[in-house]
Amino acid sequence: MHEVVSRAIVQRGDERIEVLEEGEGRTIVLLPSLGRGASDFDPIAARLAQAGYRVLRPQPRGIGRSRGPMSGIDLHDYAADVAAVIEQDGGGAAFVAGHAFGNRVTRMLATDRPDLVRAVSLIAANVGHAPSPPVVREAIKASANPLLPDAERLQALQYAFFAPGHDARSWLAGWHPEVLAAQRIAGDRTSRDEDYAAGTVPILYLQPDHDPLAHVEDAHEFKRALGERVTVMVIPHCSHAAIVEQPEVISDALIAYARALWDAPSRQ
Repeated sequence: MHEVVSRAIVQRGDERIEVLEEGEGRTIVLLPSLGRGASDFDPIAARLAQAGYRVLRPQPRGIGRSRGPMSGIDLHDYAADVAAVIEQDGGGAAFVAGHAFGNRVTRMLATDRPDLVRAVSLIAANVGHAPSPPVVREAIKASANPLLPDAERLQALQYAFFAPGHDARSWLAGWHPEVLAAQRIAGDRTSRDEDYAAGTVPILYLQPDHDPLAHVEDAHEFKRALGERVTVMVIPHCSHAAIVEQPEVISDALIAYARALWDAPSRQ
């Protein structure tokens, strides 16, 4: 049985954030990657809702019906958009999962508004103190550029996002280059030290085994830096587009972690 997906608008000052909502229960929030929207999480959101959770997927500014300033902002502003969504929904502190760029918004939210975050999951996350290498940044930009030939874009997608043997064609669509550009500037304007630790909340780090942006060793270094509140799980046979390469494995990991968060007395 598939849960019905409804759409709501959350107003925060002059900003309007469109939210995809489904399911009932404790709240899980899913945040997409650079220049992409909430639909990337469709299969995962459905599985989480079927497992008994309320799933909220805010669309980033500039995607769907979400609107707000796209310049002169930083990650604090994107985190505040998500905070408004959680507050309006009224379900209490949420388990927030961010994919790629969304992981930095997730960590900033946990830093700025710990009252709204029960735990976070970082999926295919570059958690280093330096931005992605220029060659990777250029591949991401080319992946999103509709003016380039598909063959060139597919080569870039395969390099930056998809593990060997996985078909990258599904990600020729779904890009918002103007959103990508704004998010990249906002991320660069925000010191990586600010969001690095995700406050003090528990962290589930879902690390692809073939990611050119986020390496397995980076995940283990992150755990060494932050200690026992970090749980690292390496996801096999996937790269930076892990949520579309391994949706079932990632869904199962999120569900198991959520159940431990809210159901096991030892984690309260």
